[in-house]
Amino acid sequence: MSIKLSAENLSNIAGDVAKPSYTQQDLSAGMLHVGVGNFHRAHQSVYLHRLFEQGYDRDWAIVGAGITDYDVAMRDKLQPQDWLTTVVELDPEKLSARITGSMIDFIEANPLAVIDAMAQPEIRIVSLTVTEGGYYVNAETGGFDESHSDIVADANNPGSPKTVFGIIIAALLKRKENGIAPFTVMSCDNLPENGQVAKHAVLGLAKK
Repeated sequence: MSIKLSAENLSNIAGDVAKPSYTQQDLSAGMLHVGVGNFHRAHQSVYLHRLFEQGYDRDWAIVGAGITDYDVAMRDKLQPQDWLTTVVELDPEKLSARITGSMIDFIEANPLAVIDAMAQPEIRIVSLTVTEGGYYVNAETGGFDESHSDIVADANNPGSPKTVFGIIIAALLKRKENGIAPFTVMSCDNLPENGQVAKHAVLGLAKK
């Protein structure tokens, strides 16, 4: 009989599945990640899980976020399992499974709610996996496409942004108003010079 993945059921899950040595109560948020997909859960989330397993820096737990229909669906899938994820690894010798618990919350897919979450002082990194298309790169110039309709809309309505970069800018402004240091924006998407691409998107929209 299958057992539903949840914090309550961890002790009932087969012993050959590695389970966290920590609980969510041992962790506190430090990073907000936009675009919680399989890549994020099998990489960034696992790296933090390994860190927490060693007893280090447990104030860097992940809060998930996003504003697309995909994010709504992912949140609905993860909430019943208390944000826990099972990662299966296959190598030449064996197949192994582990449960990671590095995510402790997932913000409702509402721009204002995400802005409020980013503006919290404990959030020191906002990381992104929003796909290459989410950076609004102009196909002809390779630079930021400030003429894109989404960007124009956010520039005209900064108090009600629809893009992740509009949300980031609004959150940074809110932190500044409250005397809170800015967070680091960290792109985890697989595109050349992703940090520079993210920087151009934030600054490009902020200048409009």
